[in-house]
Amino acid sequence: MASLRDIKGRIDSTKKTKQITKAMEMVSASKLNRAEQNARSFVPYSEKIQEVVASISAGGGNPDHPMLKSRDVKRTGYLVITSDRGLAGAYNSSVLRSVYQTIKQRHNSTDEYTLITIGRIGRDFFRKRNMPINNEIIGLADQPNFADIKDIAADSVQLYTDEVIDELYIYYNHYVSAITQEVTEKKLLPLTNLEEEASKGSSSYEYEPSQEEILEVLLPQYAESLIYGALLDGKASEHAARMTAMKSATDNADDLIGDLSLKYNRARQAAITQEITEIVGGAAALE
Repeated sequence: MASLRDIKGRIDSTKKTKQITKAMEMVSASKLNRAEQNARSFVPYSEKIQEVVASISAGGGNPDHPMLKSRDVKRTGYLVITSDRGLAGAYNSSVLRSVYQTIKQRHNSTDEYTLITIGRIGRDFFRKRNMPINNEIIGLADQPNFADIKDIAADSVQLYTDEVIDELYIYYNHYVSAITQEVTEKKLLPLTNLEEEASKGSSSYEYEPSQEEILEVLLPQYAESLIYGALLDGKASEHAARMTAMKSATDNADDLIGDLSLKYNRARQAAITQEITEIVGGAAALE
């Protein structure tokens, strides 16, 4: 049976842990507010550039751009967004499990796919399994700017343009609410859904110089913006998942402190009762 000192020590250590998890919960809540604003403020830009690109690509002629054409798939690229740190519940494990299972189902050889990783957790996961990583980035800020990921986004698009890969998928956690994040797979390249988007748009554009020249500039920027938008979405999900995980840890610490306190008080009461019994027994023996 644990001594009073042992129980008191566990109560003190649990209280210290609770202070840490509570502080982390508050920090994550603060970061979540800003990350959510960043993700929402990027949506109008993303929708507008999508509308413009869709309108121009459907505006007549036959734009001959590799990003708009499907081709035989010999090699697939997977861009995976995770965090640099843990303590975020199932945020990382859920997206990594989805990617890993998809790769095992679709491919028989490492020559058939390559990975681009954003985040230390994802990079380490694939490294341990000897899976091919073409490019990686770690140490991103909690509120990243486009300049932070411009190079890796441009390189990922260039892999498709150079026919190193024949399709590119992106995996990340989509932010639904503070308590709900959904693992999302999105086909980034080739851009085969622009005709559907063009039919939704109501604006018409006059463009100069030629359609092909404008698309040559806009299409890579559009693909890069999709990657950045997914990153902002993923960051909001990360902070939400960490806030929820730390709140759960804090609640569990409260429950544990309550149980240990009850156990401590019962043990202390039993010790006091035992002392009284011994005193009474000693006094009776002296009579």
